[in-house]
Amino acid sequence: MTKAASTGQVRPCNVLVLLSDEQDALALGGAGHPWVHTPHLDALAARGTRFTRALTPSPICVPARASLATGRWVHQIGYWDNAMGYDGRVPGWGHALMAAGHRVESIGKLHYANAQAPTGFSRQHEPLHLAGGIGQVWGSVRDPLPDAPRPSRIFDELGPGESRYNRYDQASAERAAQWLAERAAQPDPRPWALFVGFVAPHFPLVVPPRHLAGIPIDALPLPRLHPREGTPRHPWVQRFVDFTDDDAALGTDARRRLALACYYGLVNFLDERVGVVLDALHRLGLAGDTLVIFSSDHGDNQGVRGLWNKSMLYRESTAVPLLVAGPGMPEGHACGTQVNLVDLAPTITQAIGVPPAAGWAGRALQAVAAEADDPARIGFSEYHAVGSPTAAYLLRQGPWSYHHYVGYRPELFDQRSDPGQARNLAGDAVHAAVVAHFEALLRERLDPEATDRRAKADQKALVARFGGRDQALRTGPVGASPVPGHTRP
Repeated sequence: MTKAASTGQVRPCNVLVLLSDEQDALALGGAGHPWVHTPHLDALAARGTRFTRALTPSPICVPARASLATGRWVHQIGYWDNAMGYDGRVPGWGHALMAAGHRVESIGKLHYANAQAPTGFSRQHEPLHLAGGIGQVWGSVRDPLPDAPRPSRIFDELGPGESRYNRYDQASAERAAQWLAERAAQPDPRPWALFVGFVAPHFPLVVPPRHLAGIPIDALPLPRLHPREGTPRHPWVQRFVDFTDDDAALGTDARRRLALACYYGLVNFLDERVGVVLDALHRLGLAGDTLVIFSSDHGDNQGVRGLWNKSMLYRESTAVPLLVAGPGMPEGHACGTQVNLVDLAPTITQAIGVPPAAGWAGRALQAVAAEADDPARIGFSEYHAVGSPTAAYLLRQGPWSYHHYVGYRPELFDQRSDPGQARNLAGDAVHAAVVAHFEALLRERLDPEATDRRAKADQKALVARFGGRDQALRTGPVGASPVPGHTRP
């Protein structure tokens, strides 16, 4: 299969999408991580392209997944938070493929509204969706945020063991391998698309003990930039922490190291699950006719700045791994152009041979990878969900990372000299023109204040439907969404 030099176009092929949950972009062995071992993902990168500057459209599960499904930004589709699951109201790449007569199926975690909503799949196998179909209604109470802190629950379970999530991911990988065997035995006349959703390394940070082997738990360096060491938090971030302080709930340095070790171990566990699927793809002779996409819905803060989980604009929370291999993709290539999960919609339809829909925000990654790196392309993410007093927007271009918080001062980081984002340059007069440039770019894209008001109005309407503010604060899961057939992860 020969790709055109300028576009990466090839004849139609199958598409296999593998999505992890809450995986930092650097949590790959091939990215140089010292304690994560991902031989299967590294092999996938070696036979394809690793996009080194990939972002989530929103650093929280449900909005990010709605954007991935629709190829549109969160502010365009209005799935603002984890109580607004994707329901097919805005059609996406799955609908386009189904309309053209292709098989489009899913296995594992989707985190949409429910299994009955027309979300672009001809069949869903054991899907994980919003708890009770409603999600975290309490997280929609944002205008204003409650004054009373909400207890953190993400570390209620922590350490070596086996969780329902672990068993669910194991079953999802095995079902995906079986699905591929069925396709090999009974080939489809048209290319197919299979979406496989894994939960790891999402909390609870419980991992089978063997995946902790080789991780020096007691010697792990503690996370950077902790406020107790004198690093001030941005006021917007501090307001978020005042609502829920995960780090305080974690407590001790020993537990911080254990949490990091379990997170790394869950990535190792995930790689093994991905290997089950990719091994089947190769063993069954399907790899040559299948474009494989691996990514995650968002990252994880991993204790940096005393923050855990997601919901921030910093690199740890917004940058995601993105590997694409197969027909039309350069091999052994690292692409430094800014890309986003919204680019997956046109990537998938192009691979299968279906035209992209009007209004999609992204660009096919086959073309992006075939070209020289484009330092002018803008990276974008936005957050309107749980714990946020106002809307937050991220723009990246060239070496710069700009954070815009409605009603708060901005942040600006030079990723060349400060990849860890330790020095906020936004208040320096010498960088005033850079700050003005990025604010202008943001306002060309959207009205940040009007978008904030629109999100809060939609959330207030949802809260009203659930009986008002006090009732909403008692509605929805306190932790992660449970696996099918259970009430907790």
